Amino acid sequence: MRNVITGGAGFIGTNLADHLLSRDDEVVIFDNLARPGAAINADRLRSLSGRLTIVTQDIRDYSALLDAVTGADTVFHLAAQVAVTSSVSDPRNDFEINALGTLNVLEAVRNACPMATLVYSSTNKVYGDFPNRTTANHSRYVSLDYPSGIPETCALDFHSPYGCSKGAGD
Repeated sequence: MRNVITGGAGFIGTNLADHLLSRDDEVVIFDNLARPGAAINADRLRSLSGRLTIVTQDIRDYSALLDAVTGADTVFHLAAQVAVTSSVSDPRNDFEINALGTLNVLEAVRNACPMATLVYSSTNKVYGDFPNRTTANHSRYVSLDYPSGIPETCALDFHSPYGCSKGAGD
């Protein structure tokens, strides 16, 4: 299996890549390595397997993305600008990464590997603010309002530029 992970040097992407490499899958990480620790994560993964390729590019670069996803069986889209504070101080950058970047991923998959499975990671921030409405439950946080997870029928409620940009991607 050939897997492409946008944002593959981040926390979720690194763990996913580690798992896929342990299955002896081919993994392409597409990441701009801009987040603190991303380059360290990429170096650690590089030491694990020869079936790993790291493409140091930004999801706003459509042609680089198109090249990276060509021939993919699965594309995991995890790349994002993830800080609400950064979305407030620089909403244009936030929107370009999260909305335009997601459009680029969708178009690259549609044009280069239309039969590939696409897995997209969003955020609960598209549903607004849930202050003091979660509780720790052994290994994860659980919503007091939605203990089985937020249903598709829950209304969207963007409270920040980050919520808006991720909602546009959704």
